[in-house]
Amino acid sequence: MSKLGFFNRSLQVLGRCNLTSTSAKRATAPISYHQNFSGIAEDHNTNKAFDRSLKILQRSNAANFDTYDYIKEEISKRLVDRLDDIIRDDGFPLALDVGSGPDFLHKQISKDDGILADGSVSGGIGGVRKLVMLDSCKEMLHRDDDKIDTLTAEEKERCGTYKMVGDEEGPLPFPDGTFDLVISSTSMHWVNDLPGMLKEIHRVLKPDGCFLFAMIGGATLSELRSSFVLSELERDGGVSPHVGPFVDFADVGALLTNSGFALTTIDIDTITLGFPNAMVCMEHLQRMGENNASLARRKKMNVDTFLAMASIYDHMFQLDDGSSGDEASVEATVQVIYGIGWTPHESQQKPDERGSATKKIGDVVIESTKS
Repeated sequence: MSKLGFFNRSLQVLGRCNLTSTSAKRATAPISYHQNFSGIAEDHNTNKAFDRSLKILQRSNAANFDTYDYIKEEISKRLVDRLDDIIRDDGFPLALDVGSGPDFLHKQISKDDGILADGSVSGGIGGVRKLVMLDSCKEMLHRDDDKIDTLTAEEKERCGTYKMVGDEEGPLPFPDGTFDLVISSTSMHWVNDLPGMLKEIHRVLKPDGCFLFAMIGGATLSELRSSFVLSELERDGGVSPHVGPFVDFADVGALLTNSGFALTTIDIDTITLGFPNAMVCMEHLQRMGENNASLARRKKMNVDTFLAMASIYDHMFQLDDGSSGDEASVEATVQVIYGIGWTPHESQQKPDERGSATKKIGDVVIESTKS
């Protein structure tokens, strides 16, 4: 039985989620019982930073505003560009998109053919032929289901999809070693238990499977954070979090390694956005579903403090290029952390054992000097 044939059959027994095909004729697969394939208990506890139920509600409300997808579409495009650089014999026929949203990554993957190691083509970019899209927000996941002409017939043929409603930070409802690739874009920064999530992703990947992701980094919205701190210190005599406590770039590599991934690589990208003023910036964040969901957030703020924040922002963080007017006057920084990790396999390069060297570095230097 082929890998894809096995997956089609296994979909009928996956628990805790609704499954929808995005082919021309959509159908929901019946789920008859709950099955937990993970070793993580359902009530797995961790110190929580975010209100997940509030975040799902925020994203549900944001599902009505697809014109604010620009930053997520751009980051998805850059992430798939990295996927296109990976050449494998069979590509990644079966992939999982964790925190998929409507179809940001699927659109990019389907745009072109996947090039395999022998030069042949298969599926979409990266050789992805089927993409399982998992998201905790039903409204966001199914937002574009009724829209027509979002993909051409050729793009639909390259890469099929299944949509599943499920919690990204809980146990993933898949057997061990199911996927060739797990990919995630702009969703991991709202996860409370990142180590648990990474271990689950490692579990559902096959040996020599790839985990490729883009997540929002700790330097994001530093302008907004600073403006709130200054305004609250002046007006209220204290500060409270208004921007999520996102992961620092320096910690991501250790998180991947501790979760069992090998050959890890991390890089960062900084995107500067322009807005007419601070108020418009916050409106865009809300309509993206990216407004504050910290458990330590203030439930209420007085108007004077909020107006002071907006005034400080507009004064301190003007665009360096001198542009002004209705289009862009102030800047907002988005730090994106890109990473890749592989599940261990015997074919992968490994460092030699300590003490196995037959020459000293000093000897090599001396020889090169003599020559």
